[in-house]
Amino acid sequence: MMHTRMLSKEDEASPGSEENEVRREDQEKINRFSRLHQRETVLEDQLKAKQKDKEDLEEISMELELADEEELVPYKIGDAFFQLPLADAQSLLTTSSEQIDEQVSKLEETLGDVRDELQQLKVALYARFGRSINLET
Repeated sequence: MMHTRMLSKEDEASPGSEENEVRREDQEKINRFSRLHQRETVLEDQLKAKQKDKEDLEEISMELELADEEELVPYKIGDAFFQLPLADAQSLLTTSSEQIDEQVSKLEETLGDVRDELQQLKVALYARFGRSINLET
């Protein structure tokens, strides 16, 4: 994991040099920041959707605890519903919950990495351009 430092108001306010010409490496950092910001938004949306799916599965799991052991329960697989014994439905539900937990963890990790790199780019670009660049998202 890379070490990042927080951006201070001084970094934001004072350019690193009097020469504020945009160099190729600066433009590459700006472009990278833009792409990462877009990726951050997509990851946040995916994470929200997975967390909603997880909540839905938890709610269904609680409802199934009230079901009769002998009862067949509808379980959606793909676009179709199948009547399954309660134990089978609960087993499939557990597997689905575990898969979503893994997906949520991966998304959170990726999002953390993206945010770390965004912060590093902010520090570098504000140090170079000061207030003449606006990276607020």
